[in-house]
Amino acid sequence: MQFTEAAVKTTPQPFYVVGPTGSGKSALAILLANKWGGEIVNADAFQLYKGLDICTAKPTAAECAMAPHHLYGVLSPTELCDAAFYAELAKPLIADIAARGAVPIVVGGSGLYIKALTHGLSPLPSDEGLRRKLSHLTSGERVAWLLARDPHASETVNLKNDRYVTRALEICLLTGKKQSELRKAWKDRVPEYSGIQLAWVRDALHERINSRVNAMVAAGLVEEIRRAAELSATAEKAIGVQEIRDHLQGRMTLKDAIAAIQLATRQYAQRQVKWFRREKGFIPVEIEEDVPVSALVAKAEEVRMASVG
Repeated sequence: MQFTEAAVKTTPQPFYVVGPTGSGKSALAILLANKWGGEIVNADAFQLYKGLDICTAKPTAAECAMAPHHLYGVLSPTELCDAAFYAELAKPLIADIAARGAVPIVVGGSGLYIKALTHGLSPLPSDEGLRRKLSHLTSGERVAWLLARDPHASETVNLKNDRYVTRALEICLLTGKKQSELRKAWKDRVPEYSGIQLAWVRDALHERINSRVNAMVAAGLVEEIRRAAELSATAEKAIGVQEIRDHLQGRMTLKDAIAAIQLATRQYAQRQVKWFRREKGFIPVEIEEDVPVSALVAKAEEVRMASVG
C-alpha cells in the first residue's frame, strides 16, 4: 500500500525514533521530517542543555537547518531537569506542532523522558515527611512492615535495596493499598503511540560509539568541557564531563579519558537497549551494519501507516 499523507489522521500523531546512543536517530529523524512535513522534538536529557554540544552529540547547526528542531540547548547548564519537568516542556510543544498540521517526530534515547510522554509518569503519591519518619526505622523493620501490608512485595521490590523498600512502604501507607497492585495496574496500561527502535547488533554499535567518541575529541571536546564552568547535578552526569575534567586536572591521560568515555558510553547504550526492549510500543528495526537510510525511512513509513490504519 502506497503511503500518502491523506491516510494520516487530521491531527498528526507523534512518531517516535528511539534507540541507544550512536544508533543514527538524529539523521533518520531529519529525513522523516522532510518527507512527512514534520518537526523534530528532542528527547535526550543532556541535549536540552546549552554549551555541551559536542559532549552530547547535539545536531549541528547545519543539521538543524535541514528541518525544524525543538528543545535543543534550551536549558542553562546550571538548571536541574527531570522527566516531569521535561514533559512540561515537551507536551505543549508537541500539541502545538500537531495543531499546525505538522508531524511531531520525537527523537532520543532517554527512556524515562520518553515514557513520560507515551505513558505519563506514575501517579503514585509521595510524602517527604513520611519518608523522614520511616528513616528512623531499621532496614529490617521497614522490610517487615512492607511485607505485612503487601505480602507480594517480594515479587515486585528488591528487598535488599532499602530505597526501593522505603518507597514501596510509603506508597502503601499513603494509599492504604498494596503497592504491588497499584504498580501493576499502571504498568499494564496500554497507551497508543507509534515509533521505531533502532536496534543495532552489539559489536557494530560499539564500533560506531568508539568512532564517534574519537570524532568528538577531534571536534574540540576537551576545550568545550574546559569552558563549561558550573554545571547542575543533572548536566554534569553527561558522559564525558567527568572523564575530561579528570584529564584536565592531571588525573588521567587523554588516551585513558577517551577509553573511559568509550566504555561508559557502551555501557550506557546497553542499558538503553534493555530499556527499549521492554517498551512494546516501539517496533524494533534490527541493524547489523551500515544500511541505506532509505531502508529505515521505508520501515518508519510502514510503522506509521499501521498506526493510522
